[in-house]
Amino acid sequence: MLLAVDVGNTNVVFALFEEMGGSGSVPEIRARWRIATDPRRTGDEYAVWLLQLLAIEGFERGAITCIIVGSVVPRAIHNLTVLAQKYFSVEPMIAGEGAAQWPLAIDVDEPRSLGADRALNAIAAHRKYEGDLIVVDFGTATTFDAVDFAGTYKGGIIAPGITLSLDALVGNTAKLPRIAIRKPETRSVIGRNTEDQMQIGIFWGYVAMIEGLIERMRREIGRSAKVVATGGLAILFDEHTTMFDATDSDLTLEGLAILAGDSMQ
Repeated sequence: MLLAVDVGNTNVVFALFEEMGGSGSVPEIRARWRIATDPRRTGDEYAVWLLQLLAIEGFERGAITCIIVGSVVPRAIHNLTVLAQKYFSVEPMIAGEGAAQWPLAIDVDEPRSLGADRALNAIAAHRKYEGDLIVVDFGTATTFDAVDFAGTYKGGIIAPGITLSLDALVGNTAKLPRIAIRKPETRSVIGRNTEDQMQIGIFWGYVAMIEGLIERMRREIGRSAKVVATGGLAILFDEHTTMFDATDSDLTLEGLAILAGDSMQ
């Protein structure tokens, strides 16, 4: 079995695949677990948490024969390598390095600066969907990535994530309250109280940004481009915009499985 580890700025997600995604296939996730990102968390601490969850789900530790890590937090890689070596007797693959080098062309000014999550999204999106693509990932930051019909990464946009935007608004004002991220009660964009006005600004303001940037990217690409949304809040926004052609919450993890499979061939 394959254990894929996606290290984001906010959470680390562990996903278990029955097999790797070689030969053009996209495998299904058997189980997944999430823990807050902490670069100081040791391999032993990961093991205490993960081994218990494996046992609860009925998986044997020895069944895991391959581990791949994709990380946008470089400090976390060492401790996850210790976890793989010490507790699974596996030398992990690191996405974008060694045998797991990116299989896609990266047509930007600084290819080495491309985040692992964005490269993995591009790999999985190109495997699963045809033609030119725009991949929108709702994470700590919200990213928009252009992938052409040949699978080449062409560049994109980095915008503050909606939670970061809300944190900045509340943290830098004296009287504005903390609110939940959700759709406002009505479609009116003229709020009658402070909380309603904040909900409108955060939610519909974010929808307007998403729609506006996607439309600008489509015009610049100059061809029909399918929009694939991923990340934790993709489903929420998918309900309130017609801009997404597909919502695929597991795109980054699937990219790890595909990369692992291709690297083993």
